Amino acid sequence: MNDTINAIILGVVEGLTEFLPISSTGHMLLVQPLLGIDQNDMFWTKTFNVFIQLGAILAVLIYFWRRLLKLTLRVEGASWKEHILVKLFVAFLPAAVIGLLIDDWMEEHLFNPVVVACALAVGGIAIIVIEKVVKHPTITDAATISLKFALIIGFAQCLAMIPGTSRSGATIMGALMLGLTPAAAAEFSFFLAIPTMFAASGYSLLKRIDEISADQFVTLGVGFAVAFVVAWGVVAVFMRFIQTHKFTSFAIYRIILGVIVLGAYLT
Repeated sequence: MNDTINAIILGVVEGLTEFLPISSTGHMLLVQPLLGIDQNDMFWTKTFNVFIQLGAILAVLIYFWRRLLKLTLRVEGASWKEHILVKLFVAFLPAAVIGLLIDDWMEEHLFNPVVVACALAVGGIAIIVIEKVVKHPTITDAATISLKFALIIGFAQCLAMIPGTSRSGATIMGALMLGLTPAAAAEFSFFLAIPTMFAASGYSLLKRIDEISADQFVTLGVGFAVAFVVAWGVVAVFMRFIQTHKFTSFAIYRIILGVIVLGAYLT
C-alpha cells in the first residue's frame, strides 16, 4: 500500500513538473527522500523515475495529436529538410549521443541535492536574463525552424542532463534565444520530448526489466497513469498561460527553491 501511495505522489510530481521549466528530475530527487525512499534503491530512483515519463509523453501525444498528424503528413515543400520529423531527429541526436557516453558518470557524480539546488537557482537567473534580452521574437511556427536551429536546440537540451536544470526549460530558453515566440518554443520543446523521453524510458526499462517484480509492474502502472492525467492538464494550462504571461514566475520559484534546498543541506 505504501508503494502505491508513493507511486501516486511521485506521479503527481512528475506530471506537474515535466513540462514546466522547473525540472522534474530535480523535484523527484528532492521528494523521494521525504517519502522515505532510499536513494540507492534502483527501482525507484532509476526505473520508476524514467518509466513514468512515458505517461507524461502520452499526454503530449494526445494533446497535440491533430497538430502532429498534420505536420507528419505534410508533403509540400521543395526539400526533405523542411519536414518536422527530420528537424526533430536532428534535435534529438545530441542528447542521444552525449547521453549514451556520459549517462552513468552523470548519475554517479551529479545526482545530489547540492547540484539540484545550484542548477535550479542558476537556471532561474538564466530565465530572467534571457527574457530581458529577447524582445522581439519573429518565428511563430515551430515547424518552420531551420535544421541549424533544430540542432542548436538539441544541444541546449543536453544541459538538462544536469539534474535541476529542466529539459523543457533548457529547450524553451534556447528556442527563445533563436527568435521563437514562447508558444512556438514550448511547442517544439514538447515535440522534442517525445523521441527523447521515449528513448530514455525504453533504454532504462530494457536495462532493468529482468529485475522488476510483478508487484513493481503494478507500481509502475499506477505512476504512469497518474503522471499521464496530471501532465495532460498541465500542458493544456501551460500552453494558455504562456500566451499572456512571461516565465518570470517559474524563475522566481526556481531561485527560492534552490536557496531553500541548499540552505537546508548546508545546515
